[in-house]
Amino acid sequence: MPVADYDQASLPDLLPLYYRRLFPFSQYYRWLNYGGVTKNYFQNREFSFTLKDDIYVRYQSFSTQNELEKEMQKMNPYKIDVGAVYSHRPNQHNTVKSGSFQALEKELVFDIDMTDYDDVRSCCSAADICPKCWTLMTIAIRILDRALRDDFGFRHCLWVYSGRRGVHCWVCDEAARKLSVAARSAVSEYLSLVKGGEETVRKVVLSDPIHPFINESLKVVEHYFPQYAVVGQDILGSKEAADKVLALVPEDVRKELLQYFQTEKNPEKRWGRLKTLVQNKRTTAKGHYFEKEIMLQYCYPRLDVNVSKGVNHLLKSPFSVHPKTGRISVPIDLRELDRFDPFDVPTISLICEELDRPKTAEEEEEKEDTDENEREAGERRKRRDYKQTSLAKYVKLFDQFLEGMARSWKGEHLKKSDLQKDF
Repeated sequence: MPVADYDQASLPDLLPLYYRRLFPFSQYYRWLNYGGVTKNYFQNREFSFTLKDDIYVRYQSFSTQNELEKEMQKMNPYKIDVGAVYSHRPNQHNTVKSGSFQALEKELVFDIDMTDYDDVRSCCSAADICPKCWTLMTIAIRILDRALRDDFGFRHCLWVYSGRRGVHCWVCDEAARKLSVAARSAVSEYLSLVKGGEETVRKVVLSDPIHPFINESLKVVEHYFPQYAVVGQDILGSKEAADKVLALVPEDVRKELLQYFQTEKNPEKRWGRLKTLVQNKRTTAKGHYFEKEIMLQYCYPRLDVNVSKGVNHLLKSPFSVHPKTGRISVPIDLRELDRFDPFDVPTISLICEELDRPKTAEEEEEKEDTDENEREAGERRKRRDYKQTSLAKYVKLFDQFLEGMARSWKGEHLKKSDLQKDF
């Protein structure tokens, strides 16, 4: 794979090439059109574009895939956000009678940002990430994906890397898209455990009995915690780090641990001793789950509830480019989740460079076959272009996600036609 260092200054030159030859417009339209089950679903969808010099253009909407394509190729947005499906076309919102322009539907979305974990990670801070703290995103995806599927019955959850320091989830089931603000808030509240700002010391408080959802989440956290938190983040290593953990246990346990820590420097043994002491305390005073609260406070997903509860809230689109890193916002394969590395995600400079790479004999043969059999150059060419770059596997993953949804659309079409026959 060629190595192309990303230079932010090159973005204005790379974006036209990306939107002309690499952006997967066909799949993108297929996603947001949802099989055409609901009339004007795509046409009433809001898009917003961030252009060069932070010019922000809201309430964009398009009648067809072709219209979307032409406008994006004309404007070459630095960032694309996707919003709600409205009662009227968003680009005509100024002509609509006041109060009647309403956000009707949108995917249930979740935004998890690494900066929200700054109080519990020592390796990085602010916008910086590394393989050590990326484990927090892996944990978040495992916990939330299981809950969305098993506890709420959703089936079509698209997980996407933001391009820099976080992940987004788009729950695309029809039932999720139709949720009210109150219902979205209820789902977000159900999934939120870490509460309180900087001044709150104990951000997770468990009650007895522990809710089954929390028990399921703890299984995930317990799997990663020893290696990630105790060893990787060394949460009991330095005095400063250990004091933060000891502030979460009762006074008598804290005193005993401080004494133990004077002679025992091994972090794993320190954690083992803490667990033993608080578990012994639980046998005498039912309902104290201090070690579980510590694990959850350090590892449980931290959700931006405001992003999830608003129907009209915009969220960065899949396949948008992150202007700071140049990385493409790509779908994440949950079957390979533990192996996902954000630093392996292709940059716009890399995939544009790959377009100019000499073709292999196999690719040349495929090109000749395609040219012979498929004369409709536009869409066919774009499909072939991304296939010769590192973007290909992510578009394929998106295709697989869409195929799963398409089976649901077909079911909806059949239901509607059956109902019409009955009448």
